[in-house]
Parts: sequence; structure tokens; C-alpha cells
Amino acid sequence: TYLNLFVFISFVLVGRIVFQLFSDVCPKTSKNFLCLCTGKKLCFKGSTFHRVVKNFMIQGGDFTEGNGRGGESIFGGYFEDENFILKHDRAFLLSMANRGKDTNGSQFFIKCEAETSVHVVFGLVISGFEVIKRIESLKTDSASRPYADVRVIDCGQLITKSANDGNFVHQMFFRQIRRVVQKQCSEKPLMSLECFGFFTLKMYYILINFMSVKL
Repeated sequence: TYLNLFVFISFVLVGRIVFQLFSDVCPKTSKNFLCLCTGKKLCFKGSTFHRVVKNFMIQGGDFTEGNGRGGESIFGGYFEDENFILKHDRAFLLSMANRGKDTNGSQFFIKCEAETSVHVVFGLVISGFEVIKRIESLKTDSASRPYADVRVIDCGQLITKSANDGNFVHQMFFRQIRRVVQKQCSEKPLMSLECFGFFTLKMYYILINFMSVKL
């Protein structure tokens, strides 16, 4: 299952974040997130990323209060921690935010670095890394709330023919490569040693991220 969020920062579209949900490992948690991306009454659309901690994570999903105190699941209130099979062993994992054991609602967070944590991991970012990094770099107040308005302007399920046969991930991979090449070649001569070194390291980073996606 592939889901996407279109993100605005202070009413300027900064891009789209695409997730792959691990519905085989966490079916209930994945269903909750899927329905909150596609629902009408309960939906992430219009909600904010209310908490940003640099080099750690960005958090959103509170569509009722917008301050980290609200939100609810599709099951009514909270639901239990489904399992802790998946660990926070790499960056860009999608996890449930909570207030303690078995208090999962609608709030979620995206880890920017690998770290141990007692939260249910149920998905992975496969596109939109630059959007996450831009949100992460925003200035915040003492409560880690960004001064800029970071809002999900739209969200839903990404359904394409290629998504069904697994080629979608490969398309996203080569799209990332094309963006890097276009950007770098506009800044430096293509055949320069510096350009080649940057390109090689960047491709390695992108490849590692996409190799971690479960097809």
C-alpha cells in the first residue's frame, strides 16, 4: 500500500511525501493510517506537523486540536500497540506517536535518524526525503512547535498500475536519480571530479534507502 501527503509550509507547496505501509506486519495500524489518509470525517487533510525536533523527528496527525493533545483512531479513541517486530534501525521510518502503552490514535512521526524507541513501526518513506529535511530544519519555539505553518494540504492512496506490480518503487528510485543529476549538472561541470564524487555518494545514499523497501 502506497500513501502520499502533500505538504505546505506557510501556504507554499514544498512537495509530497510517499509512504509504503507494512500491512503484512502491522495490518491494524496500517489500516488506521490508510483510512485517515482517505477518509472524510476522520482525515489528515488540513492537519499540521505540530512538533519538529532537528536530527530526531517530525510529528503530525493531530487533526482535532493541532497541538499534540488531540486526534483519534478509526477504531474510536485509542487502540493497542500492535507489535514491536520492526525496530527503529534506520532513518525515515513511519511510526505511531503515543502517550504510553496502548495509546495509539492518529498521531504519527517520521524518524530522521535511527534510534531505539518504544513505538510501533508500520511504514517507510520511499519518496519526499527532501521535504522531510526541509520541515526538520524549520525554526521552532521552546516546545518544538515550528513557527511556520506546516500543513497537509491533501492526502490519499497512491494507486497506479505500476504500483500493483512492484515497479512503482523502481520508478521512484530513477526519478530521484534524475533530480540529482539535473540539479548537480546545473551547478558544476558534469565531468568534474567533484561532481562525479558527489553523484556517486548521492546515488549510494538513494540506493540504500530504496533497497530497504519491502516489495
